[in-house]
Amino acid sequence: MTSGPVFDVEKELSLVEECIQQAIRSDESLLTDIARYVVGAGGKRIRPTVALLANKAVGGKNVARAVQIAATIELIHSATLLHDDINDGGALRRGKEAAYKKYGVQNALVAGDFMFVKAFAIGGTFEPDIVDLTARVCTSLAEAEIVQKRHSGNLSITRDEYLDIVRRKTALPISAGARIGAILGGGTPEEVEALASYGLHVGTAFQIVDDILDVVGDPAVIGKPVGTDLKEGNMTLLVLHALNDGSERRAELSSIIRQSGKADPLISRGLALIRESGAVERARVDAEHYGFLAREALDGVRPGPYRDQLSRLADFVVRRNT
Repeated sequence: MTSGPVFDVEKELSLVEECIQQAIRSDESLLTDIARYVVGAGGKRIRPTVALLANKAVGGKNVARAVQIAATIELIHSATLLHDDINDGGALRRGKEAAYKKYGVQNALVAGDFMFVKAFAIGGTFEPDIVDLTARVCTSLAEAEIVQKRHSGNLSITRDEYLDIVRRKTALPISAGARIGAILGGGTPEEVEALASYGLHVGTAFQIVDDILDVVGDPAVIGKPVGTDLKEGNMTLLVLHALNDGSERRAELSSIIRQSGKADPLISRGLALIRESGAVERARVDAEHYGFLAREALDGVRPGPYRDQLSRLADFVVRRNT
């Protein structure tokens, strides 16, 4: 996991990378090139890290199977990022030109499909209940994307509706990785549920911090321009906080959100309004709350160094700047 603390799964994470690189080989070299470009762009690798730490936290010994499920989850995530960039028109991903910009939309779409197939080629070797859980998570991802687009620019969206999108699009995949990692590690039913709950809360905190960084992050550090959510009309928690400010800023921000094809000066003004409203500070409190819930969930897991590292990971997720 880049730009963050080191955990005692570095060896396993390198095996995850090897597994992914083997999986994305194709006789059609362009598919391999695009897939390698996407997975090679870096990233925090939080999903495989959580899965591997959860596995070890319950005493898991079968490294190979834990690595395979971690690779499956990361491949699915990478494929969704590729497709998301096409849907959102994002020009940069992790500081690099988006794959569809470099290789073309049609090639990138096919490469994303290819990566999904390769993910299930690995994940499909597991027990039916694990395969079913993985498929349900992918279904939730797709549904959440549709719901998010439907709510684009919707000034009436509620906090609960926002959190439901976050749960399905970001938190559930992380939670599923923790759950499957714990199952494969032989955790008790109580530990499996505790780690799944941990993943859900960590995933929620992770997305809230992502939303914060889109307002106050350093583009050179986060690898893309700020204001992407505002430009796309995504109703993030910060926007909701700002709209509930009760000041004259609400009307101006509402007007900006409703406009399509927002020019950069308008985006800059919208970001300034969000910052001035105190929304960033309130969202940080929200992220810290979910970080606390994640650490609290770990009370249901046997004491040990890997449980401690999961707690440390929750702290990192809340405090990260990338």
